[in-house]
Amino acid sequence: MTLDTARTIVSAAREVVDGAVARLAASASKDGRISTELVDREQQLAYDLASAASRVAAAEQMLDYGEKGDLQARLTLAFAGEMAADLAARLAGREDDWDLSADAAWNGEAFATAFRAARDTALLEELGEEVSRTTELPSALNEEMSMVRGTFRDFAETRVKAVAEHVHRNDADIPDDIITELAEMGCFGLSIPEEHGGFAEGHSENDFMSMVVVTEELSRGSLGVAGSLITRPEILSKALVGGGTEEQKERWLPAIAAGELMCGVAVTEPDYGSDVAGIKVQAIKDGDDYVVNGVKTWCTFGGKANLLMLLARTDPDRSKAHKGLSLFVVEKPSFPGHSWEYESPLGGRMEAKAIPTLGYRGMHSFEISFEDYRIPAANLVGGEEKLGKGFYLQMDAFANGRLQTAARATGVMQAAFEAAATYAGERHVFGVPLASYGLTRTKLGRMAAIIAASRTFSYRSAQLLGSGTGQMEASMVKAFSCLAAEWVTREAMQIHGGFGYAEEYAVSRYFVDARVLSIFEGADEVLALRVIIRKLLQDALDAA
Repeated sequence: MTLDTARTIVSAAREVVDGAVARLAASASKDGRISTELVDREQQLAYDLASAASRVAAAEQMLDYGEKGDLQARLTLAFAGEMAADLAARLAGREDDWDLSADAAWNGEAFATAFRAARDTALLEELGEEVSRTTELPSALNEEMSMVRGTFRDFAETRVKAVAEHVHRNDADIPDDIITELAEMGCFGLSIPEEHGGFAEGHSENDFMSMVVVTEELSRGSLGVAGSLITRPEILSKALVGGGTEEQKERWLPAIAAGELMCGVAVTEPDYGSDVAGIKVQAIKDGDDYVVNGVKTWCTFGGKANLLMLLARTDPDRSKAHKGLSLFVVEKPSFPGHSWEYESPLGGRMEAKAIPTLGYRGMHSFEISFEDYRIPAANLVGGEEKLGKGFYLQMDAFANGRLQTAARATGVMQAAFEAAATYAGERHVFGVPLASYGLTRTKLGRMAAIIAASRTFSYRSAQLLGSGTGQMEASMVKAFSCLAAEWVTREAMQIHGGFGYAEEYAVSRYFVDARVLSIFEGADEVLALRVIIRKLLQDALDAA
């Protein structure tokens, strides 16, 4: 009955979302294609639709999870209630925008009854009390992946957490021995094919599942120290595997997999973030080199990195937008600290300074200026055949980054949930444990349901990416999980009361770290309006 109730809610929500998508697709199309200009006339609706659709997709994935046991079924029902409450808030007062028909299942008694059951505080209190005893939610992993999870959880507990607070409070560098040990554990080659020194079997769900599981556990230890170390190698490796020449693959992939070459990504510019097609940094061909000039910003790990994935304009005709961009691998020495300069033996220089941030410390995000910096033409990813194709290679590679960011969000949420549950059990307020209060248990129950949904959706997206699809799901789980992490870490901080605001407790770090997740690897609004909703609308238009 519990799972049937969840299905009733999810089905009604799906009907609402699909109906609104179909209506918007009809009004935002031109000559059989979705028009960005027409979509932008209804940006609020488009954003709400993309966000709601992402949550509905997460709830749909939870239905399979709910089949695995009673606790899983109750977590599924609780999340279905969360999802529907979010959708109801978006609908309120804007029913005409959504074109909600009078006879829709959403308006029926079956949905109303199911919704009440999912929102019952008794359900949430019961869940909160039960899951807070162990803080370990039932796993859907097979034996092999469970072993991987256990190995990296142990590493996060014993090695990462031991240095996490020091790195955060002092904005220090990530200790070299952490990087070395992770390299020895093989975490930089998880998605690199076996023939190039990695562990990916090729078109296997395990190729991406390992990445998700490892990332979550390392992020649970610390987002800044370990959780994000894999991201940049994953992005550059995907670009090389998908578009690099055989010589480039042999040159760089084995060393990346072995942890011998660290990676950074230089795409964003001071005036161009998610609107990548407008970037100005130029790479002009001069003999056997390309000469680069301009400024990149938010180049995370750009100091310690030996390789930078640089997206630059190779066609000076800016009217060609994204079609004039190419992808390069920039080789450089590794530099510690918050600033560095480098004179290339080929000519030109780079100068960089780290951007102070309120969280996500240790990785250091740099602004890097290139002055007549020469890059060998051999470092153009894919060679001359891929000249002007850099935007597409970069976007394809970022699908990995989005999925991994969702896993990072899950890891941070899990850490915050564990901290909140432990503190609530130990802290006495008015003579009784904080955990004995209904509101505290309700918050913990909601946290558990959200974490279970984020994890389950991430696993499914990993399976799809491993089969050669799943780019849309990777975007949706990123959009959902990263915003969810802000709420979970905030509530975990609130449960700690005044101590939550003190750096003495790690929960304050989880809160400031979580805030960056909905910004990088695709800002939430841009992801919703330029990726998710466009795909939903075009699919609806094609199916009409």
